[in-house]
Amino acid sequence: MQEAQNTKIVQDAYAAFGRGDIQGVLAQMDERVTWKPITGARPHVPHAGERHGKAQVSEFFAILGRSMTFDRFEPRDFIAQGNRVVALGYYRGRAIGGKAFDSEWAMIFTLENGKVVHFQEFTDSAAINAAFESATV
Repeated sequence: MQEAQNTKIVQDAYAAFGRGDIQGVLAQMDERVTWKPITGARPHVPHAGERHGKAQVSEFFAILGRSMTFDRFEPRDFIAQGNRVVALGYYRGRAIGGKAFDSEWAMIFTLENGKVVHFQEFTDSAAINAAFESATV
């Protein structure tokens, strides 16, 4: 039962992101969330770097919105065990003022008491790094 509830929380966060409802995404986060986007991204990728707490995750989404656009963002599969949900998917986008990229990805969510307390993303960091090499963000 816990896996189904946790999967729904993660799916609701993706649905909110798809609508552009960042407050809806943040509603699924614990106040003390640890957010680790794009493992392997270089410092020139504006939205790279670990963040702590909802305020910093909100800042992540603001930077993401200013620095890239997505043509496709598709969470495809969800695998849950205990307090973890792994989402597998695909995105294609462009760095503002930079290059296009695309990649399959895995995003891992750890939940406690119905809220996300930890997030980590694995993707083609070389493609993301290259997209931002010449970006004018």
